[in-house]
Amino acid sequence: MFKKILIANRGEIAVRIIRACRDMGIKTVAVHSVADRDGLNVKLADEAACIGPPAPAESYLKHANIITVAELTNADAIHPGAGFLAEDAEFAEICAAHKITFIGPSVENLRTMGDKAEARETMAKAGLRLVPGSRSSRHGLRRSLKKGVVESAEEAVRLADKIGYPVGVKAVAGGGGRGIRIAHNSMSLLNLFHTAKTEAKASFGNAEVYIEKWIQNARHIEVQILADNHGNVIHLGERACSIQRKRQKLLEEAPAPSLNPKIRGEIGRAAVKAARSIGFSNAGTIEFVVDAEDNFYFLEMNTRIQVEHPVTEMITGIDLVKDQIRLAMGEELGYNQADIKMNGHAIECRINAEDPENDFRPSPGLVETYLPPGGIGVRVDGYIYPGYVKSPYYDSLVAKLIVHGGDRDEAIARTKRALGEFNIEGIKTTLPLHAKILYDERFLNGNVYTNFLESNS
Repeated sequence: MFKKILIANRGEIAVRIIRACRDMGIKTVAVHSVADRDGLNVKLADEAACIGPPAPAESYLKHANIITVAELTNADAIHPGAGFLAEDAEFAEICAAHKITFIGPSVENLRTMGDKAEARETMAKAGLRLVPGSRSSRHGLRRSLKKGVVESAEEAVRLADKIGYPVGVKAVAGGGGRGIRIAHNSMSLLNLFHTAKTEAKASFGNAEVYIEKWIQNARHIEVQILADNHGNVIHLGERACSIQRKRQKLLEEAPAPSLNPKIRGEIGRAAVKAARSIGFSNAGTIEFVVDAEDNFYFLEMNTRIQVEHPVTEMITGIDLVKDQIRLAMGEELGYNQADIKMNGHAIECRINAEDPENDFRPSPGLVETYLPPGGIGVRVDGYIYPGYVKSPYYDSLVAKLIVHGGDRDEAIARTKRALGEFNIEGIKTTLPLHAKILYDERFLNGNVYTNFLESNS
């Protein structure tokens, strides 16, 4: 049993992990930047330490600072949360060198699946279907292509001419919906290719990109995986993540509406197969894109807990963060696939400090009013409070509204009610946009695709 865990993250996910640790009787250490000294996680943790100035590169991404705090506080383990260091293989390796448990997958898992092009190659070998793209020389490209990486705009155009437009230019090291540019013809591809490489280098420290077919009217479906170090791998059903803004998720559901039952079974089995093929352990998510004909293709693997994990918790009754901790301690899962039962329907609304009426411009500032909703089936994961100043230095997420119902209709009705009760003043948020989505006939009918918001504008 771990006696003390350091949470190397901030915001709502840090609060979520602290609460799981308290349930388990484990003490916690919060780390924070100068800008986050008043964070709710800092107030709730047993201990807290400042790790640097506001810039993430000088605080939350600073390996040495976090390891130093872990050693000074005698932390047994580090939970990286859902961002920053969560998929950083080098950091996981440093933790091991200092005899501190990294609560997450192995270094090998992180390295293999963190490189999106290598992940595609690995999953192709495991038998998963990939979106047509630059993963091999099958489209007439030279055989020296490294893991599907495309070096030149001319090479990209030759590939796109074979697989058909539109195509996505994607950062090998990308994630979270970032590092993607869409080209609808050869001219736009030539124009944006170098821009995409420059952005990839600036955002991820790696300028490599790959090319793949961009599927129109796509549904973004992901499957939650849990695996232990004893060979047991299960999935906990799928989530629909198709409502996005700027290719970042905004609303999620579990189970996915309008998904063919046959495909639901196949996609779950494919996700387990993918995890087994790399000897995966801990919690992760296999992401797929589903086209209009119900063909599904491997998109990427997230080797961490995800922001939308609560909808899976609501329909399965399983605490994913507690399981992450147990699995990191070497315990067996304790249940098999047949034990997993789906109960009802859950919806998560990501409440971001953004102005939807102004191209989702960030809205930092003083939170004057914060009145979250409640009632049966309503959960709010957040970290702001009246008097809290939302910093401009980090992502815009301030709270997650998660609602459960006996079926989708009840979940929608409760979400509408909860959104009506939710009151945040002082900063702009996406609350009004979520209310608008919940009344949209396309959403009510389950006709939701990744271009939902664009086609609604």
